[in-house]
Amino acid sequence: MANYNVDTVKDAKKNPKLEQPYAELGLADNEYARIREILGRRPTSSELAMYSVMWSEHCSYKSSKVHLRQFGDKVPAQAKDVLLVGMGENAGVVDVGEGYAVTFKIESHNHPSFVEPHQGAATGVGGIVRDILTMGARPVAVMDSLRFGPANAADTARVLPGVVAGVGGYGNCLGLPNIGGEVVFDPTYLGNPLVNALCVGVLKKDEIKLAKAEGPGSKVVLFGARTGGDGIGGASVLASATFEAEGERKRPAVQVGDPFAEKVLIECCLEIFAADLVTGIQDLGAAGLSCATTELAAAGTGGMSVDLDRAPLRDETLVPEEILMSESQERMMAVVTPENLGAFMDVCKKWDVTATVIGEVNNSGRLTMRWHGDKIVDVPPRTLAHEGPVYQRPISRPYDQDALNGEHGNGLPRPNTGEKLRATALRLMASPNLADKSWITDQYDRYVLGNTVLAQPEDSGMIRVSENSNLGLALATDGNGRYTRLDPYTGAQLALAEAYRNVATTGAKPLAVTNCLNFGSPEDPAVMWQFSEAVRGLADGCQQLGIPVTGGNVSFYNQTGTSPILPTPVIGVLGLIADVHQRTPIAFNHDGDHLFLLGDTADEFGGSEWAHVVHGFLGGKPPAVDLERERVLAEVLVEASGRQLVSAAHDLSDGGLFVALAESALRGKTGVRVSVPEGLDPFVFLFSESAGRAVVAVPRGQVEAFTALCGDKNVPAVNIGRTDILETAIDVAGQFRLPVSEIRRAWSETLPALFG
Repeated sequence: MANYNVDTVKDAKKNPKLEQPYAELGLADNEYARIREILGRRPTSSELAMYSVMWSEHCSYKSSKVHLRQFGDKVPAQAKDVLLVGMGENAGVVDVGEGYAVTFKIESHNHPSFVEPHQGAATGVGGIVRDILTMGARPVAVMDSLRFGPANAADTARVLPGVVAGVGGYGNCLGLPNIGGEVVFDPTYLGNPLVNALCVGVLKKDEIKLAKAEGPGSKVVLFGARTGGDGIGGASVLASATFEAEGERKRPAVQVGDPFAEKVLIECCLEIFAADLVTGIQDLGAAGLSCATTELAAAGTGGMSVDLDRAPLRDETLVPEEILMSESQERMMAVVTPENLGAFMDVCKKWDVTATVIGEVNNSGRLTMRWHGDKIVDVPPRTLAHEGPVYQRPISRPYDQDALNGEHGNGLPRPNTGEKLRATALRLMASPNLADKSWITDQYDRYVLGNTVLAQPEDSGMIRVSENSNLGLALATDGNGRYTRLDPYTGAQLALAEAYRNVATTGAKPLAVTNCLNFGSPEDPAVMWQFSEAVRGLADGCQQLGIPVTGGNVSFYNQTGTSPILPTPVIGVLGLIADVHQRTPIAFNHDGDHLFLLGDTADEFGGSEWAHVVHGFLGGKPPAVDLERERVLAEVLVEASGRQLVSAAHDLSDGGLFVALAESALRGKTGVRVSVPEGLDPFVFLFSESAGRAVVAVPRGQVEAFTALCGDKNVPAVNIGRTDILETAIDVAGQFRLPVSEIRRAWSETLPALFG
């Protein structure tokens, strides 16, 4: 520190030709030239650090902005009444009635979780929780969508346990229930796992907080943990370049979390919000202080002065550039009027939260920073936060797309006897993607806070909005990279449809969408074709279903070298149920209920779990999607739940009908007798992955009312059998009988055998 020579604005003017390491910081030649044009001089080293992280792919969305605009352009008219805050803030907010609002969002922490699985996943949870907190909401639940390489791969054995421990440990320490998610294995995620974390929060609709610095003279307060050397350039750098096999070298870039500090910070913030002591609030996540200061200034009055040397440090050797790029966790920044400053500081003192005034809002239109009296930053804040580069990346359909779609797999041997069908059913149930995930979910607290009414392995997680209300929220996340690889437009809509259907099967009306779009390098025209098609499909799908996209995250550069992951849009859908007592579980737990298969079943196996598990094959086309049929099916499921016409419901997706029947039977400890409908091939009946379908259990006294409801909505409903509490198997008439005990053994032993 003693030998450090600060690079001031005055120095930048005196030495305009000083060579700067902009390329090493991820800036292109044209981007560096534009920075010089904006400033009218070369940037100082601190300014260069700020532009490098704020203009990174992770923070600026420079390759995706031109496509993401569709989500705003295509917001359905009927959805605008419920959308209180849309894209552009830390998280979207929707009106759920009874004076309440709900904010939710999903984000990625993929590359950090490969480098340091535990801390990468833990701080991913911490970051999304703070995004929800900054909207003025109390975080009430989390979810996680995880993808790894082959389940038996050595590196999966390294990464998965650490990720699960990080997700569970951080969330459990915060006292937040983990109510759902998914775990998927595929070779393309080897070396590049996906760790997508979702958080949902509840607030009063008139108490929304925004990230803006308004009112000249207001104080800028940095509070929470001290700034350290961990996470310097962390997520913003790791997520903005192709990932190579150099995890150890990049380890210092991974943030280190302290969930206990975050728990205290949450309670401190909520007390501050309740007393209405802030005019603006922002968490410090990716890009740290660089992001918080520029976004607050850019969205507010337009000017801010900061004394950077006032920032509390854990490491006194840090220099300004490092302080500005550090992504140390559990930090927040607030804008507080002078008259509220004393009360704000008192609340922080009560909670033993370090709080320091580091700056002041002004109307200069500039963000300036000083270091021991020397000016080291003098920039227009909007150029950092909102006016970064925007690229229309080249787009080209993958050279192998036609060949991929042309290989329909019609020649793949199919089971054609009862014994072979039985063996296939057992093999699918034991496959890692379909097997019991209790080894993972048992490490998460699903019921803390006492408001959880449904959690994994249900189709969607569900919580009460508050202890004083029966109003409930349902949440589901879904995505299928194989479908999206075969057809990105349809694949994104299938992910949307499945999450939408999963919410509806529990009795909740789908209300809004968040998304985490995980793709390879945007510099690859084939990847950009996949991305653009997926975004178009999702925007069109949401418009057709009448639900808005409230926000989300784009994660590019998910590849090792030149090998990208499967294009993986993960879609989260939020639903609303008037009374959680009317929820519908997946469990078959009543004797003699009639089982109805809803929707049309076709010979659709492109991208299916059967083709993947049994043959290691990917080709053809994914199942067709009919969003109007999905919407009407959801209406039937929601109304049937509200009228208590069904005792159980389960959507049909990966693995088809047999997997759904087995999961519901295992959950309810009940046997099942079903018959193959006339004219339908038994293999197609059991394992097709046609979309727009669900299986429901209807009590004997409700069959007439239920079938009338389906008839009114023109939803196909075929009575395929009954539950049988005395039966100890799934009996497919004329084909095979498979004991539930044998299914449970195959289903439950896979993950423990792999991961201990």
